[in-house]
Amino acid sequence: MRTRQLALGSAIAATTLLLGACGQSETRDESGEITSGGDTDVFTLQVGDCLSTVETGEVNDVPTVPCSETHQLEVFGEYTFADGDYPGDESISTTAEQECVALFDAFVGLSYEESELGVTYYTPTQESWESGDDRLVSCLVGDPSQDVTGSLEGAAY
Repeated sequence: MRTRQLALGSAIAATTLLLGACGQSETRDESGEITSGGDTDVFTLQVGDCLSTVETGEVNDVPTVPCSETHQLEVFGEYTFADGDYPGDESISTTAEQECVALFDAFVGLSYEESELGVTYYTPTQESWESGDDRLVSCLVGDPSQDVTGSLEGAAY
């Protein structure tokens, strides 16, 4: 079983509401936008997907909803590591944080340092890396003080 790991960024609250899996997959329209929530394979997350709750640790599926519904996180960017040997957990986390923060300003419309929003990310695990096909970091943004409705793109706060 392949999994990916969520690292909680310093500005995202560590308290989580873990709900049981609803057992059905999300539904997408022709453009790829989620139109009906469900469980989404973490390896198929796309920029613009919204997660209803924060799932920490190693996960296979995450609960997604249309961004027009209340949610905690939004996928706002991606970074792909170069092929090679697994660089280690610390290196993965450091690089993921740097790359996601670098993408933050353009998405939110305000620098990460000035923003009230937080960044976190899903990263490859050693197991998923060594299976030969996982180099992707999914960057996520959220408001640590409240759930949001709608996209945080251009939110500038």
